[in-house]
Amino acid sequence: MEFDYDLITLGAGSGGVSASRRAAEYGAKVAIAERDLVGGTCVIRGCVPKKLMVYASHFSHHYTDAEGYGWSPVEPQFNWNKLTEAVRNEVMRLNGIYLKMLDNGGVDLLKGDAKLVDPHTVQVGDRKVTGRYILIAVGGEAFKPDNEGMEYAVTSREMFDLPEFPKRFAVIGGGYIGVEFAGILNGLGAEVTQIIRRDRVLNGFDGDLRTDIQEGMKKHGIRLINNIDDKSLKIAKTDDGLKVTFNVGDKEETVTADTVLAATGRKPNLDGLGLDAAGVETAGGAIAVKADSNTSQPHIYAVGDCTDRLNLTPVAIAEGRAFADTIFGHLPRYPSHKNVPSAVFSQPEGATVGMTEEEAVSALGENGIFIYRARFRPMFQTLAGGEDKVTVKLVVDRTTQRVLGVHMVGKDAAEIIQGMAIAVKMGATKADFDATVGIHPSTAEEFVTLRKPSN
Repeated sequence: MEFDYDLITLGAGSGGVSASRRAAEYGAKVAIAERDLVGGTCVIRGCVPKKLMVYASHFSHHYTDAEGYGWSPVEPQFNWNKLTEAVRNEVMRLNGIYLKMLDNGGVDLLKGDAKLVDPHTVQVGDRKVTGRYILIAVGGEAFKPDNEGMEYAVTSREMFDLPEFPKRFAVIGGGYIGVEFAGILNGLGAEVTQIIRRDRVLNGFDGDLRTDIQEGMKKHGIRLINNIDDKSLKIAKTDDGLKVTFNVGDKEETVTADTVLAATGRKPNLDGLGLDAAGVETAGGAIAVKADSNTSQPHIYAVGDCTDRLNLTPVAIAEGRAFADTIFGHLPRYPSHKNVPSAVFSQPEGATVGMTEEEAVSALGENGIFIYRARFRPMFQTLAGGEDKVTVKLVVDRTTQRVLGVHMVGKDAAEIIQGMAIAVKMGATKADFDATVGIHPSTAEEFVTLRKPSN
């Protein structure tokens, strides 16, 4: 059978673009279908614009911190519209770079909604094209729960285009998206309330990291309301703003805000994709795949958030490139999802790689691990006078002395943990950490000076 393309990719996000470009480098004829800007959630309305806003929010602290170092007080003024315009311009610049990369790589861009018509045919708008292989890389999408009045809330998709700065801001949800936006709006000057159903933010992360980030957020002025009955939550539009009502135990509480962010989760973006027509199976609302990203159809693969394995941009890129190497480079491989580092650009920042203490206890028992931790005031704060604290933590296998997990809360946590991830990936032991000379004075050196276990 003759095909229009060797590969048709659905979705021009990080995973889809990476796979398509690499397949084209191997000589494949490739097309990629996308209805939106090229670059995906991370570049267009996710980690990139959000990180720019994180940077913007830090300046309110810098002005105050500078006084401890001899700088005179200033009275800064913040312009929301100027920030959002600058962020949009950067997003469009990156979109242009991605378009140029596809063009230079010889990848055809098919603009429009794409759906599978049969196992080898994709319809994009009014056009139908066939592919020997098909890669699904459509990512995920934020969703709102079906509570009363949730239509008045925004999701992370709309946060970058708010027409006015919300002086009163409420976040529903305690995941990394909610935590990061709470820090951003707080730093920019909003009155922020975060409403969560658990006792702490960031469920699934190491317990110390969760506790210390939450306490740090409170010290920065964020109001956290924990342990709410999420089924009782409702939103009503009033003359004074959006009224959020919910129960905490037997008590009803109310928060009034100008903007309410529903940061209650994301799900694979599979609506209207035509998976049934192509015979592609799903499981738990995501595309079911094997370790090599192959679906129930031998010539159809899926990578990234639509598979709901490990929803991180670098993981989607690694999965996409491994697919291209395997199919078109004839170099069979698939990436490991073990010991993948991640960060939360909260305030204070947190980052992690490897096993949490809770995971290690579950696998090896409380007597099977050593925990090394330190909490301290960073050197920068000695003159700035702030209350921020740093936490560094190692989870170590008691028998083998292998470092199973590394966790940090504090400034530059992501930058530091990226380096630590190499050591964890290589199987470094506590003795290897002890034998490493630290850089003094630095926060990172604390990881190689921890001596006595705390358990």
